[in-house]
Amino acid sequence: MQIADNKIVLIHYTLSNLDDEVMDSSAGGEPLAYLHGKGNIVPGLEKELLGKKVGDKVKVEVSPEEGYGELNEELIQEVERAAFEGVEAIEVGMRFMAQTAWGQQPVVVTAVTEETVIVDGNHPLADQSLKFDVEVVEVRDASEEELEHGHAHGEGGHHH
Repeated sequence: MQIADNKIVLIHYTLSNLDDEVMDSSAGGEPLAYLHGKGNIVPGLEKELLGKKVGDKVKVEVSPEEGYGELNEELIQEVERAAFEGVEAIEVGMRFMAQTAWGQQPVVVTAVTEETVIVDGNHPLADQSLKFDVEVVEVRDASEEELEHGHAHGEGGHHH
């Protein structure tokens, strides 16, 4: 069976930056399960996996546009420290959920002064070209429930 839209795909992967530093990997764990064609993985990788089958190994370089996006300056904001009411010590690297016009958005603190805090809502891998080393482990038809929910269930997928 080949990878196509509405198929559940299980892959083992290693994600690296262009300097070959490993940033994430499924090695030694469960394979990642996703529903193909529903945007559950970055577009550049999903596009390259189309038509592959069990046992295929693929090396893919993905541009920021087809990965986690380019850096969006609008998602970097200076916020009054008073907005962090109840948080005593604010440090660089801390993560918060911010309420925005389009809903809740995860942000990371990138700088702190006595008066303000700078937060960044971009994905940590935004603006980076990425390398994926992938092995296709399984391809199967999605269940009606998986199609309805828009993601894979079971091993390596979403657990309700």
